Amino acid sequence: MKPIAITMGDPAGIGPEIIAQAYAAQPELTRGTFVVGDVACMRRGTRIAAGAQPPLALACIASAAEAADVPPRCIPVLQAGPPATEAPSLGQVSAAAGRMAADAVVWAAQAALRGEIAALVTAPLHKEALAAAGVPFPGHTELLQAEAAMHAGVAVQQMPVRMMLANDELRTVLVSIHVSLRQALEAVTQDRVLETLRITDSTLSRALGRRPRIAVAGLNPHAGEGGLFGREELDVIVPAMQAAEREGLDLHGPFAPDTVFMRARRGEFDVVVAMYHDQGLIPVKYLGVDKGVNVTLGLPLVRTSPDHGTAFDLAGTGRADASSLLEALRMARRLAIH
Repeated sequence: MKPIAITMGDPAGIGPEIIAQAYAAQPELTRGTFVVGDVACMRRGTRIAAGAQPPLALACIASAAEAADVPPRCIPVLQAGPPATEAPSLGQVSAAAGRMAADAVVWAAQAALRGEIAALVTAPLHKEALAAAGVPFPGHTELLQAEAAMHAGVAVQQMPVRMMLANDELRTVLVSIHVSLRQALEAVTQDRVLETLRITDSTLSRALGRRPRIAVAGLNPHAGEGGLFGREELDVIVPAMQAAEREGLDLHGPFAPDTVFMRARRGEFDVVVAMYHDQGLIPVKYLGVDKGVNVTLGLPLVRTSPDHGTAFDLAGTGRADASSLLEALRMARRLAIH
């Protein structure tokens, strides 16, 4: 199997140290992976993760193929972008940190699109730092979408992507991602809902080996209560579902958003399609961020990420938890096989 790349994330956050934790705690799981980022920042991360113990050694590599030759108990690191003369201050937003994080993601995305790696797992980046660095995308998803579209020679609009957040109990896919709530409501169109249903069905069909049972959350309280609390369900969501059902999708709903996630958690459905960011992510994150994994659907590559942010308040304290990163790596391996 080709190697899996783990991008460093924002070096002012917990990314480098949880990556080092993962390599120390799970050598079997991390075998066949390498880190894309900055060597100096990763070296600091290994010291933080080790605490009073000797830190893991780093091995500088120049290509993905070299990762296989790195000895055990050693972290392969590929330098993306110019080496840092000094690691950015922990816990602080900076353009330098944002640029390092973006350079790592762009390198890994391009390597995946060239077929050099099986998947990429992205440690958290900071959206404000990205903006300070002049990166014209609010997060990983949009940056990866732009790289994939450029590689395919199509407009970004022709490379639709969606976010899925998953743990052992629940999966949710979002119709819209990082936009204001007002814009999210405007994004609930028949075309976008239908597109989301298709992307969800296609991805999970490959992962599960069968068509997924997809529950659809309504937009309004009580899923509109027959039009009393809004007509989006009747005028937009149901027509999109009917079009998808004609294509053979296994759909259910639209259901009241305040109960559908509980039903999915009990095993009635394989996934819930939610109408906007917080509607879908709050239920999954409430179950615990240590097991949650963010998966980007619709890309011609496999990308997973931990279900948490840069945690600037924990950076450098040694109290960060690598559990979600390890789950993201497990998920990436499963998806890469399919």
